[in-house]
Amino acid sequence: MTTLVISHPACLAHEMGEGHPERPDRLRAIERALESEAYQMLARDLAPRADLDAVARVHPKDYIEAIRAATPKQGLTAVDPDTSMSPGSYEAALRAAGGALFAVDEVMSGKVRNAFVATRPPGHHAEVANPMGFCFFNNAAIAARHAQAAHGAERVAIVDFDVHHGNGTQHIFWDDPTVTYASTHEMPLYPGTGAVGERGEHNQIVNAPLRAGDSGETFREAMEVVILPRVEAFSPDLIIVSAGFDAHHRDPLGNLNLVEADYGWATRRLMGIARRKCGERVVSVLEGGYDLDGLARSVAVHVTTLMEG
Repeated sequence: MTTLVISHPACLAHEMGEGHPERPDRLRAIERALESEAYQMLARDLAPRADLDAVARVHPKDYIEAIRAATPKQGLTAVDPDTSMSPGSYEAALRAAGGALFAVDEVMSGKVRNAFVATRPPGHHAEVANPMGFCFFNNAAIAARHAQAAHGAERVAIVDFDVHHGNGTQHIFWDDPTVTYASTHEMPLYPGTGAVGERGEHNQIVNAPLRAGDSGETFREAMEVVILPRVEAFSPDLIIVSAGFDAHHRDPLGNLNLVEADYGWATRRLMGIARRKCGERVVSVLEGGYDLDGLARSVAVHVTTLMEG
């Protein structure tokens, strides 16, 4: 059993304008980081286009069609103040969602132990019918619903350590007792959600906000005390990681001070829960991370830890 990395060149064709932090170079930096000999044992595959019926388990079909229709023939179209579409954006979004679906198929069928989906655009800010925060389709949510519908998973845990709160994922699963969403994030910060008191209709939403300037020590404490015990008690059939690396101390969009070792630690702890509760099944999907060096080094540690099993 090995670790699978999923990507697709189409995800490089999504542009949001010169100087935008969510840029194709993010994936190029990750690709370079995973080229070394240490990663030769990885399984690698291309992300298929998402089945629209699978996307529609989360997003209404008229919303999916509206995103497709908004795709420009040339230039850029803004869909929210900081999110734009280029001619390649819809295809990239379908590949990002499709990569998450394929990762679930491979992990839930036992073909691989775990998977990392290195695609863009990210997803955790996308609500049921609202693109925002660089996101169009909520890849982690689509993956969770697919695990339930196609593979019989009864409970799915989504753990999000992006510096920004995944308002979209929380919104989608707010009243669903079969999915727990657990997040550490900086607060106050965009998008303004993620307070401790936001707990969902079934007390299955778990928020552990951090303050600007907090270090890896505080992050690890929040994970140890708040997040990990709740994930373990939930006994999920699959753990999905919304793997944002913008809490890294180098990142321009956040004010936390995590280092690569903190991501390795969090990955190892989540894998421990997966080993005890769900046959080691972990699917990790890329979210944020906007300093190219910090992103590349953090992803390398994250994937290395996934490979350790």
